[in-house]
Amino acid sequence: MFLLILTIPLINALTLGLFGRFFGCKGSSFLSCGFMWLCTILSWLAFIEVSLHKSICYIILGDWISINYMHISWGFLFDTLTVVMLVVINTISTLVHMYSVNYMKHDPHLSRFMAYLSFFTFCMLILVTANNFLQLFLGWEGVGLSSYLLINFWATRLNANQSALKAMIVNRVGDLGLIVGIFLVMFYFRSLDYNVVFALAPIFCSSYITIFSMQFHVITLIVLLLFIGSVGKSSQLGLHTWLPDAMEGPTPVSALIHAATMVTAGVFLLIRCSPIVEHSTIGLCVISIFGALTAIFAATTGIFQNDLKRVIAYSTCSQLGYMIFACGMSNYTVSMFHLFNHACFKALLFLSAGSIIHALNDEQDLRRMGSLVQLLPLTYSMVLIGSLSLAGFPFLTGFYSKDLILELTLILQYSGLFSVHKTFVFWLGCLAVFFTAFYSFRLIFFTFINSTNIIRTVIIHVHESTSILLQFPLILLGFGSIFVGYIFRDIFVGVGSNFWGMAIFTLPNQINCIEAEESFLTFYKLIPLFLSLIGVFVAYLTNYILPYYFVSFQLSFIGRWVTFLLNKKWYWDKIYNFLLVKAFVNFGYNTSFKLLDRGFFEVFLGPFGFVHVLPIWSKNISSVQTGQALHYMFFVFLNLLAILSFCLLQDISLFSIYFNCNYIFILCILPIILFSIPFSSF
Repeated sequence: MFLLILTIPLINALTLGLFGRFFGCKGSSFLSCGFMWLCTILSWLAFIEVSLHKSICYIILGDWISINYMHISWGFLFDTLTVVMLVVINTISTLVHMYSVNYMKHDPHLSRFMAYLSFFTFCMLILVTANNFLQLFLGWEGVGLSSYLLINFWATRLNANQSALKAMIVNRVGDLGLIVGIFLVMFYFRSLDYNVVFALAPIFCSSYITIFSMQFHVITLIVLLLFIGSVGKSSQLGLHTWLPDAMEGPTPVSALIHAATMVTAGVFLLIRCSPIVEHSTIGLCVISIFGALTAIFAATTGIFQNDLKRVIAYSTCSQLGYMIFACGMSNYTVSMFHLFNHACFKALLFLSAGSIIHALNDEQDLRRMGSLVQLLPLTYSMVLIGSLSLAGFPFLTGFYSKDLILELTLILQYSGLFSVHKTFVFWLGCLAVFFTAFYSFRLIFFTFINSTNIIRTVIIHVHESTSILLQFPLILLGFGSIFVGYIFRDIFVGVGSNFWGMAIFTLPNQINCIEAEESFLTFYKLIPLFLSLIGVFVAYLTNYILPYYFVSFQLSFIGRWVTFLLNKKWYWDKIYNFLLVKAFVNFGYNTSFKLLDRGFFEVFLGPFGFVHVLPIWSKNISSVQTGQALHYMFFVFLNLLAILSFCLLQDISLFSIYFNCNYIFILCILPIILFSIPFSSF
């Protein structure tokens, strides 16, 4: 059963990729959905067996690499953390497959699209089920390749080409940090197997490495390098620029990337490596600060975006910031709970956005929408449910995890166990709650409530899709966005719950969820709720009741500066283009192309240099080949005489000239020069 969960998406991808043209669009759709539903059912059965019955499965298929002390095998680890990720990945992927059948029904390459989706799912499954770092890296690169193929699926669009390249290149920066971290793990721990590395982690708490005359704590350096990999994949501040541009791909791709696969890989890496991360205080501090900064940055950026999918993309970036800084607070279980909940309402929002775009003839600009509440009632209900859950409305799915993250941060702040940076992280998280509620309901007002700006030729054809393949995923995710948090809260983060077992490690002196339940700071625990309600009220005033005054503020001196700053994404792209891209382009053109390619290599080695002279030398050498041994003996004697003359002039011996690399060129170049002299000249 466990291996079938891995092989079914791979078989589906290979079948559709190689023989999809013979099945046709309907046959490919039926086959892919059937395979993925089977995979989802097996994932839930694995969840019941491993998590609820506490039956961890460890599978070794065979040896992969065996060099000296390094032994790496093809192995799979199915513990509680893994099976929870399997449920998330396969359930969302199955619903996305069903949704894509209707959404992409007019695309002639539907079979290839389904094959890419299945391959994306397979690579993510390899990542989460690996029992060693190298196999994890294999899946890590696989999801990067799959994202490139899916974002660039409509390859005739220039924006899709550029966005796919940007996603690939930016992620290479994070991947570099991850692979260097894996090298350090291999060098110090002499193994890449999770069980060995995690067991030996406390031994290296007092070890240091010297780099450029500076000493670094080994565990801290490994944690920071692994975190760089997480920053790239989970689009944290600094390497976040690829995620909003990834919206150029089809909407089902956006739902799969943001809800269940690529962006969750970085969070999963930190949670999986919790036995290492826990032993680095500096690493935890850096992780928490970066997560909080990402949450507030993405939340403020989303309030002035006008692209429907881009607003939801920045909300993903903000929620990933919550998950990351929860890991920095050593609240890995709550971070995983929020990842589980986030998959429901984020997939719901993206698939609902696809329904809106499909109904409006591929229109994505919020300013060209409005008054769709009566034309798209089901989509409006789903967007409202998803937005309320995203904003942390009480008793919906997002409320049980996001508010718990802030509550635990608050308790750590007042418990005296941590430094003052926890206060900074807590208030940044609270401000992000306000902005999240604001842009979520701004999207609702612009799309469904405000007066319409849709042209007549489009609005007369707007209607709700009646396809069960499109409605069923929305309805199921809508129920998940309401009830999943309540159903699983006691299992995942409840008082006294031992659900995670040994899959997640936390040092004994860390605060757990019990203190959050028994905290007397009731007023502070209600701060996120108050800020969410204030954000909704401000969005109601500025976008529905008093839009004129809000526009006047945007046109003022300060308002124009703030609007442009946030609408242009804090000018991160411009800074990167000016500092990095422009410098590399100038280097590539002036140095690499003009000086090296068109200069040195072409003049000295190319058609005007060595390549031009080589035929002449070849002709001279061929004229020497007379076939007479006397002539060959003469040239051997002449070469030896020249070498001995050189030795006498330089006062060196034949022994030293043979073993000294400084003179080795004599043995190679001088005989060639002498041998190239035409025989007729003697």
